[in-house]
Amino acid sequence: GSKPSRRRPPERYAGMRTLVLGVGNPLMSHDGVGVHVLQELSRRQPALDEVDYLDAGTLGLVLLSQVEQAQALLVIDAAQLGLAPGETSVLHGADMDAFFRNARGSVHEVGLRDLLDAARLMGTLPPRRAFVGVQPQRVAIGSSLSPSLYASVALAAAQARTILEAWQLDVTND
Repeated sequence: GSKPSRRRPPERYAGMRTLVLGVGNPLMSHDGVGVHVLQELSRRQPALDEVDYLDAGTLGLVLLSQVEQAQALLVIDAAQLGLAPGETSVLHGADMDAFFRNARGSVHEVGLRDLLDAARLMGTLPPRRAFVGVQPQRVAIGSSLSPSLYASVALAAAQARTILEAWQLDVTND
């Protein structure tokens, strides 16, 4: 017989609001990779229930109310990961927190740290958190991604989609 589809989230999950933040400035070449990944991810089918995709731009505490209302937070951004340009890294929970706590990289990393710290202080930090980072090659004025970064957009979107589906199936990597 045919196996039941695993696409529908369990009923108990109705109302688990997930916020996906695509971070970056698309006018600064590789700095905008998070926004490119967000756009690719939001087009993937089938659409996922209770998932909000937000172009977070260059961040700020203005996003705090959005984060506070979410039970799960997925952040996608360019980050100095010490990898080859276009390579990606996925961090969950405490590993993500530690990465941003030690952030000395981009303006966004500091902005994300402040945002996460503010949510933590308010007691509203989403219990499920993950970060999909893409190693940039260069950050300069220009709206295009290099071939290595362009190729990473689909990979990072696939990694992000896997996280979202796992959360909806209540399978975590925390």
